[in-house]
Amino acid sequence: MKFPAEKILMVVTRQIGDVLLATPVLRSLRLAYGDALVDVLVYKGTEGILQGNPDVNNLITVSKDPGLREYASLVTRILRRYDLSLTTQCGDRPALYTFEAAPKRVNIVPPYRLQEAWKKFISQGWTELDDRDTHTVVQNLRLCDVLEIPRHYDVIPPESPESARALKERLPFDMDGHLYAVFHMVPLRDYKRWTLEGWAQLAEHLASKGFSIVITGGGNEEEKAYLRAALSRMARNVVNLAGKLTFREVTSLLRSCKVYVGPDTAVTHLAAATGAATVALYGPTNPVKWAPWPYGYRQDKNPFDRQGTQRVGNVLLIQGQGDCVPCHQEGCDRHRRSKSRCLEELSPRTVIEGVDRFLSGGF
Repeated sequence: MKFPAEKILMVVTRQIGDVLLATPVLRSLRLAYGDALVDVLVYKGTEGILQGNPDVNNLITVSKDPGLREYASLVTRILRRYDLSLTTQCGDRPALYTFEAAPKRVNIVPPYRLQEAWKKFISQGWTELDDRDTHTVVQNLRLCDVLEIPRHYDVIPPESPESARALKERLPFDMDGHLYAVFHMVPLRDYKRWTLEGWAQLAEHLASKGFSIVITGGGNEEEKAYLRAALSRMARNVVNLAGKLTFREVTSLLRSCKVYVGPDTAVTHLAAATGAATVALYGPTNPVKWAPWPYGYRQDKNPFDRQGTQRVGNVLLIQGQGDCVPCHQEGCDRHRRSKSRCLEELSPRTVIEGVDRFLSGGF
């Protein structure tokens, strides 16, 4: 018997990609609980990935490190306002937020350690985190098993008709019928980056086949500088929309593209969720846990293996090579600004051949 609830709070206080990969649980809640209020608590700056999501009633935001005044304001807003709360994160704060929000709590908890046993103690139901051998979507959906509600596997992109219209005004061509590729070159962490030369050669190859290239990305100064360096190597047919689009507009852009190429980043997960032909460039990241979830894939089974270039549905995952791949570490030097040899040595020819085969129906 499922937990009865008319008001539900889901806590997903992590990065944008984590929030997106929690949307199958939100869809499951919406379909199981019908007209119940379903609110989501996320970090400030990540809420855009849920704007326009039909399964969410209200978005609540909080800073990653809230001060006393902000924390008190949040507690006032959520304290015992819900019948049921749950979180896909196993940190201390997400667990505390669920405790404050509702008398019934269902959480993902870390593997047993004495100092974290309290997270199981405060939960009426829980599932234990597997950070190595279970895909994040499957891991999150185990919360549905605890709640005894059906699983729904689809990752839900943010979108709206207004966003599609706004996007058309930003493009120098008509999306309908135009041949274009989307590149997202700059992930949040440096160790997930491919090479400038690789991007330049791929852009030149696709341009020679009649493609326009549309660049997406953020608007911070560091990313702008990286993209200026990249664009200086790309001679033609490039439209730079980095920092100019909402996630809803990016969704519209991806739905009509011929192919998307990007590293391990939230936009790559979003591309896969739209059904776009998605080429994901992976190095140190473990594909079993973090590969893009293919569109229409509805199995309680990890879609990707740990190693190798592989295709599942609309996703082609090209993995850099090395005996240590995937190390699931922060690059070769174990910090966020590190480089990763497996991606530095991923040749443009390998990616170009993979894209060509993918578009021609290979793999």
